[in-house]
Amino acid sequence: MADATIPASTVTVTVNGQERSAEVEPRTLLVHFLRDELGLTGTHVGCDTSQCGACVVTIDGVTTKSCTKFAVQVDGATIQTIEGVAANEAYHPVQEGFWEMHGLQCGYCTPGMIMSTIALLERNPNPSEEEIRHELEGNFCRCTGYQNIVRSVQYAAGKMNGGAPI
Repeated sequence: MADATIPASTVTVTVNGQERSAEVEPRTLLVHFLRDELGLTGTHVGCDTSQCGACVVTIDGVTTKSCTKFAVQVDGATIQTIEGVAANEAYHPVQEGFWEMHGLQCGYCTPGMIMSTIALLERNPNPSEEEIRHELEGNFCRCTGYQNIVRSVQYAAGKMNGGAPI
């Protein structure tokens, strides 16, 4: 039975460059806060067990599965979601890579894959295929077989490094 005496908390975060606040129950997961309170539905709920990676966002520069955090834990944080990746109405090179190299099929895993890939390329601008596969192990895709996802990351790395995409 739920305890009706637990008061709501105000959570204020900067999401995609904009300060946002909402009242939430202390047990509200960050993924639900983003989707239900802030209307940012690009972050997907996949498994609720932190296995699939569909809910990956960046919190203060660190990729995090948003189903593993309570909204109250990130009060005051800076968060980037998939909605904040494109700039000036232009796709981020990683988004472009997924489009050009057919790195998505149903698209359910794509937001988490893109957020994880951006973090990977910030740390390692020219990863090998083995490094890409290792870094994306926490993101499940049930459709693609991963080959085109790897090619998408390689495309983005080439483009971000000023070279020709693959």
